[in-house]
Order: sequence, then C-alpha cells, then structure tokens
Amino acid sequence: MTDAIIADRAAPEPLLSASAGFDSAAAGGAIGAARDFTADFLAAASDVLPRPLPCDRVDLAKLVVSELVTNAVRHAPGPCRLLLELREDLLEVSVFDRAAAAPVPRGHDPRRIGQHGVEIVVAVCESVTVEPESTGKRVRARLSLRAADDGARA
Repeated sequence: MTDAIIADRAAPEPLLSASAGFDSAAAGGAIGAARDFTADFLAAASDVLPRPLPCDRVDLAKLVVSELVTNAVRHAPGPCRLLLELREDLLEVSVFDRAAAAPVPRGHDPRRIGQHGVEIVVAVCESVTVEPESTGKRVRARLSLRAADDGARA
C-alpha cells in the first residue's frame, strides 16, 4: 500500500458491530479505554468466527484504534466515536470526530519524534478512507484478520 489515504467502500455486512463514545477532555484515558473496548470486542468475536483470531491481529487492531483515537482526541474538538465492525476476515475500524480536516501521512523523517500515527495505520491496514460527515469526518481503516503467514500460503 502506498502512503496515501485511498477510497474503498465495498464491504460485506458485519457479523458483529459495536460503538463507543470517548471524551477528548480525558485524552489519555480515552485512548486506553478505546484499546480495552477493542480487546473486549475481539474477545467476543470468538462467538461468531469459525477460528480464533491470531494474537498479532488483535495487537494490530488495538494499535490502529489507539492511533486513530489519539488523532481524534488531540486534533478535533469535542468527543469522538469509535465504531468496530467485524467481517469474516476483516475488522473495520471507524473513528468519527468533529474536525473536517483529513489526517495526512507525513513523509519519512527518522529525526521526527512522534506524529507517525497515520503512517502506521496506512502501513498495516488494507485500506484507509476519510469521509466527510455532517458534523466532521469519519476515518475508516480496514485491517485483515488473517494471520500474517496466511497470505503466503494462499
């Protein structure tokens, strides 16, 4: 995947979905709570999936959620909302916030401290989109739930 925000709207109906709101005033607590919410959601996924989720995929999902919620609570006014939608081999992570401006991946700079969140999300996800909403935007990231070595065998 290139370092760009791309559009990809086609996706099957979710097997499981859940959402939660987070207050930007509690930035650090909101980020941790979003990661915990994601872990709990994926633990519940075992009831609807044919096989257990690989641990690396759960860790990546928590990382993606952490980076997207961090952007929302740091750079957008007001609360944000996290929506998780589970499909058979895919987790769709959406974060809604009240800022209209899209996050932009920054160029590679090994001297830069921090501000790598969007680059990380783009690197690990199948697709990342930014969609305008009436009260801000939706950042949607799609993460494969297949084990890293599944692609090599397919």
